[in-house]
Amino acid sequence: MASRARRPRAATRAPEGSPRRRLPMRLLLPLLLLVAMTAMLMLRGYVHSEILADHRVRSEAGSDKVPEKILRGGPVIDTRNGRVTSLKVPDHRLVLTFDDGPDPTWTPKVLDTLKKHHAHAVFFVTGTMASRYPDLVRRMVDEGHEVGLHTFNHPDLSYQSDKRIDWELSQTQLAITGAAGIRTSLFRPPYSSSADAMDDRSWPVTERIGTRGYITVVNDTDSEDWRRPGVARIIRNATPKAGKGAVVLMHDSGGDRHQTVRALDRFLPAMQAKGYTFYNLTEALDAPSAHTRVTGADLWKARAWTFLVQASDNITAVLVVGLAVIGSLVLARFGLMLLLSAVHVRRVRRRRFRWGEPVTEPVSVLVPAYNEAKCIESTVRSLMASDHPIEVIVIDDGSSDGTARIVEDLALPGVRVVRQLNAGKPAALNRGVANARHDLVVMMDGDTVFEPSTVRELVQPFGDPRVGAVAGNAKVGNKDTLIGAWQHIEYVMGFNLDRRMYDVLRCMPTIPGAVGAFRRRALERVGGMSDDTLAEDTDITMAIHRDGWRVVYAEKARAWTEAPESVQQLWSQRYRWSYGTMQAIWKHRRALFDRGPSGRFGRVGLPLVSLFMVLAPLLAPLIDVFLVYGLVFGPTEKTIAAWFGVLAVQATCATYAFILDREPLTPLVSLPLQQILYRQLMYVVLLQSWITALTGGRLRWQKLRRTGVVEAPGGPVPRQRDRGGADRRPVG
Repeated sequence: MASRARRPRAATRAPEGSPRRRLPMRLLLPLLLLVAMTAMLMLRGYVHSEILADHRVRSEAGSDKVPEKILRGGPVIDTRNGRVTSLKVPDHRLVLTFDDGPDPTWTPKVLDTLKKHHAHAVFFVTGTMASRYPDLVRRMVDEGHEVGLHTFNHPDLSYQSDKRIDWELSQTQLAITGAAGIRTSLFRPPYSSSADAMDDRSWPVTERIGTRGYITVVNDTDSEDWRRPGVARIIRNATPKAGKGAVVLMHDSGGDRHQTVRALDRFLPAMQAKGYTFYNLTEALDAPSAHTRVTGADLWKARAWTFLVQASDNITAVLVVGLAVIGSLVLARFGLMLLLSAVHVRRVRRRRFRWGEPVTEPVSVLVPAYNEAKCIESTVRSLMASDHPIEVIVIDDGSSDGTARIVEDLALPGVRVVRQLNAGKPAALNRGVANARHDLVVMMDGDTVFEPSTVRELVQPFGDPRVGAVAGNAKVGNKDTLIGAWQHIEYVMGFNLDRRMYDVLRCMPTIPGAVGAFRRRALERVGGMSDDTLAEDTDITMAIHRDGWRVVYAEKARAWTEAPESVQQLWSQRYRWSYGTMQAIWKHRRALFDRGPSGRFGRVGLPLVSLFMVLAPLLAPLIDVFLVYGLVFGPTEKTIAAWFGVLAVQATCATYAFILDREPLTPLVSLPLQQILYRQLMYVVLLQSWITALTGGRLRWQKLRRTGVVEAPGGPVPRQRDRGGADRRPVG
């Protein structure tokens, strides 16, 4: 969090239309982090793609195009440099081959067994597994075994394009080089068997493999260990006849391989006793090693790949933990909101419920205004319709659009204008409190309109002498656009349902600037409004809690405010809110260690606000990121079901909140789209706020453009007429 010395003054407003030169850079870093996180997750899904076993049955195909000497030849097929030859393993020599690995469970057991019996083998690895477990590939090479390519993610190459075949080779070679620093010339195609099974689909692939510098290795005997037929049957299948040499097919991955390991432990000494020797392929053929060392840029490129894959696994593990945390937080928050909101409703809607003696004393209403010419008349006239005695003080904070003149020309009874040089909202409110005549003070924004009963409902909780501040029910007035509807859902569900919960827990974090009320004595005891943070409403609310006052929610005190109508304005507002909330939490952090009311708020309120308003929104996009991950890499059905399950919980809470507020349910039709788009915007805003806070960056207060379209339900407040019968209209 930025130190106080570096914190910008919340009072300073940037003029409308002022350039925002830093906005692109502020946007860039959060977006880059989001892209990087998604890329790591996609890389992880890519290298964890499903590997099918080698026993898949292919459709029958002819072998007219396959040379006869290949069909009758050995399991080692060389089509490099235009030649077509095949080789057989000499008698009493066995080449054990293991496909589909390396596997973190079974490959080490296979290697241990080979080492125990002083035998070498060939491991045909897939690129996905080699990328994930490079240490096992390195161990194979270090212990004298050979490795070969088995494609990257195990497709049937007979049905792939030349480009895809080349890619499978290069990507797997990259993984092997990154793991062991070598390049291999051995290759085994998935779903292959013996040379006499070569057909017109697989032969062109074999020829192309040769043009890329690889020797194709099939097998003489297939242990069929993938069937798990039992140890004895595996040994019988793997044993060549009459002392002949052979390439033996086994698997060290792709499922439970305990029978393979047990069979290997018996097969090796039994065959050695019969005079057999177990070699890797080039040893058996008395040929140069299939491995060549890689150096220079190619080696570093391969190591970079291995590093990225390992990083993606580690980052994904962290993201999975984050997903578990956000899932728990979301369910906990929704559960608490539903439960405690029901408690709040039962308490305040009881027929005989009273806060105390009815409050009938006059109230001072403060309206800080900065360039609110389009809204101020509607705001003031809505107050004139109040059914509670009030005085209205409009504090003009250095407006340049004639805001003060408009109010003065209305000549409404009980309305005063106080002018000051531009000093910011906290200073304007403190100036208003100093000029107020009454002990109860209502604060509202210059773009907000009240219903006739709003002030009366807002001050009734002061019948309880323990109450120091009251939060009203702020509602979106301009909800006829999609972005307005999304904010309407957020206000009704996220804000007002939250306030019911926090009221019951006695740790309300924020009195909304659009509609709130305070005891003057409570304000004076905490030093009034402060410009230490950009969220002066949250700051003052926390300060009042810490001073021992109760802060409650008056659901019937409705105020209609103008929400931002563009993404840029919404961004500016929520950025200020998010950063200001972090500043307020940081400012009041010592409450965690205090005693009395301050300590109670610190150990109950601050953790809840931090979890639900700072941490949870930051992690919320993980739900959508893992939705994309699940749709691409599976399991698709479970992923969709889980996402819709979370959406159903949110829809339930939203419906309940709308019913409590007696709002039509129609806007909830856009809830799924809100979760996909709006939530991502709020995430990037919060991430940007975190970056600003951690780097000590400066953030200026941005004035939102107003349109003056908000009216209280029932239409506009009637204009006052002067003695001559003419309407008084705004001037300028």
